[in-house]
Amino acid sequence: MKTVFEYTRGMLPVTTGYCPGCTHGIAHRILMEVLIERGTLGETIGVAPIGCSILSHNYLNVDMCESAHGRGPAVAAGIRRALPDKTIFTYQGDGDLASIGAGEIVHAAHRGEKFTTIFVNNAIYGMTGGQMAPTTLIGQKSTTGVDGRKKEVSGMPLRMAELLATIDGAVYVERVALDTPAHVRGAKAAMHRAFEIQEKRLGFSFVEVLSTCPTNWGLPPTAALKWLADNMIPYFPLGILRTPGEVK
Repeated sequence: MKTVFEYTRGMLPVTTGYCPGCTHGIAHRILMEVLIERGTLGETIGVAPIGCSILSHNYLNVDMCESAHGRGPAVAAGIRRALPDKTIFTYQGDGDLASIGAGEIVHAAHRGEKFTTIFVNNAIYGMTGGQMAPTTLIGQKSTTGVDGRKKEVSGMPLRMAELLATIDGAVYVERVALDTPAHVRGAKAAMHRAFEIQEKRLGFSFVEVLSTCPTNWGLPPTAALKWLADNMIPYFPLGILRTPGEVK
């Protein structure tokens, strides 16, 4: 029989600790597929955050470094200077990157750091109990906003891709989603483009990935995918926000 699907060697043969229906696993797989296809799996160093993907070093078959909360970009910048020939990425959630780590990511982009950030945005703090995140939508309930986010209290949700796209050093910025097979394929293509930017040493590259959190959203996995499509994508529109032109 013809093999149509198989386990990627980019993932270690272990069971992840993610909740059922969480799309972190999809993001992990396509990220590793990209590195394999680019021939850089064995020359890659990833930086893991504090958050749901804190144990990603147990799942991803590349060298990994753990960072303090929000400090992934600073760690990646140090690795870039020490090991200039390696492929380097940070893999961060919205609580890690858009809250405590907002200054780190802005200044990494400002400096035009030659690494890639994969930003997984599920609009809530996942690992620590479902608190409101900077990306939590208006009206969306959380454990620290049981009546839903209110603009007059918490402001509008941060659009990190749009913010970073205003910075000259961020030469490639794209937002993608994981709610449909077509969007998953698009997310993988975006990661290819981001790593191409890094390989050409053109500047900082950033891919925002809209993801689900069925547990903290209080939804079954399939309903969570629909909620992402109906609520997140209208506020966080998909597409390329900044590109140097060398990558289409």
